[in-house]
Amino acid sequence: MYQYSIIHLTAYPKDVFAKAEKKAQREIFLIKLRELRKHFGVTQTRFENFTQSGISKLESRNDIKLSTLIDYMDDIRLSMEIKILPKKNKKKVEKEFVLLKT
Repeated sequence: MYQYSIIHLTAYPKDVFAKAEKKAQREIFLIKLRELRKHFGVTQTRFENFTQSGISKLESRNDIKLSTLIDYMDDIRLSMEIKILPKKNKKKVEKEFVLLKT
C-alpha cells in the first residue's frame, strides 16, 4: 500500500517560493536560448565570437552578462530589445521604456 503525505504549502515562507520561481525562470531562459539557436539552424561550432565549448558553457550557466547575450544574438543574426515594465501593476502603462535595442 502506498503512503502519501500532505504538504501544507502555507507552512513555507513566501521567500522560498520566490527563490524557487526565480531559479525556474533562469532554467527556462537557458532552455529558450539553446532552442532559439537550434531553431535558426546554428550549431555550436558556427559562432564567430565564441568557441564550441564556450557556447556549451554559456547555455548551461546560471546567469549571463548582457554584453555576452548581445554577442550571442549577433552571432545568430538576431536583434534584441529589453523593455522595462512595472511588476504586477494593474494600471495601464502609458509609456513604454526601452532599455536596450540592438
